[in-house]
Amino acid sequence: MYNNYSEDLMKYRRFGRTDWQVSEVGYGMWGMAGWTASDDAQSAKSLDLAVENGVNFFDTAWGYGEGHSEELLGELVKRHPSKKLYTASKIPPKNFQWPAKPEYAFEDSYPTAHIMEYTHKTLKNLGLEQIDLMQFHTWDDVWSDREEWQRAIEDLKTSGKVAAMGISMNRWEPENGIITLKTGLLDAVQVIYNIFDQAPIDTLFPLCKALDIATIARVPFDEGTLTGTMTKETTFPEGDWRGTYFVPENLISSVEHADALRPLIPEGMTMAEMALRFILMNDNVGTTIPGMRKQRNVLANTATSDGKLLSNELYEELKKHRWDRVPTSWSQ
Repeated sequence: MYNNYSEDLMKYRRFGRTDWQVSEVGYGMWGMAGWTASDDAQSAKSLDLAVENGVNFFDTAWGYGEGHSEELLGELVKRHPSKKLYTASKIPPKNFQWPAKPEYAFEDSYPTAHIMEYTHKTLKNLGLEQIDLMQFHTWDDVWSDREEWQRAIEDLKTSGKVAAMGISMNRWEPENGIITLKTGLLDAVQVIYNIFDQAPIDTLFPLCKALDIATIARVPFDEGTLTGTMTKETTFPEGDWRGTYFVPENLISSVEHADALRPLIPEGMTMAEMALRFILMNDNVGTTIPGMRKQRNVLANTATSDGKLLSNELYEELKKHRWDRVPTSWSQ
């Protein structure tokens, strides 16, 4: 454990062609949606603590509490006027269906009017004239050649409402967006990448490196599996999204995969820390965005950005725990 928490510990990485220097540990704000006022106060404290510890990249979405998480980010930016905090959000699909599927028509997902409407909603929630990174919250490559979204991106950038644009890849489909990225119109891509989900290294990361597209590694803890705190008996509160994701067939398998990692955890390290350090070993990753509702998690996660690498032996051993999965009815 580290006692000397400070902004000096945080390492920064170049965020693709934007040339931004972003904290290699960013902040995922999904867990701050639809909360009560008391929980909002806790969220604000955690966000402020993250800024104090050098985090400068915050990822949210309109879909997180219908704009509530965006409002919390806007308030954070206002509380820290002397610091450049990079704001990232996502436009929900018009049909509000996650993830995208090939049969979903483009007109039902991202028509121009919808793109513009939700960009304006996000800017209003943030209280900003410009957002740094706007992303499509779902994507399917069947839409890659549609001129509507391409013109919309150009209009948003030209008008100054958006500095950079990106897409968020569907779960377990890290190559469903490759054709779209090759248009050269996108500056960033967000994808699930962790000890289990290593598939982005096959095609996506090399392409992003070639095209200078920034990468955001989301779900670093595999929705909680890689924190090492779940058991086959774990249950979730009523209304908690994880209850629909960790159906028995997924929960049991996930816990078994996590348990197989336990003998590899170095002394004095948690599984969560090992999971984050695994991601940071890959220099194709611009930033990773763990969710951090509690202050102790902020301290633990930001402390991993200290430049200390996993041993090559451990890194190679962890690579063997790659777990390729395909989308199912419950994977969402």
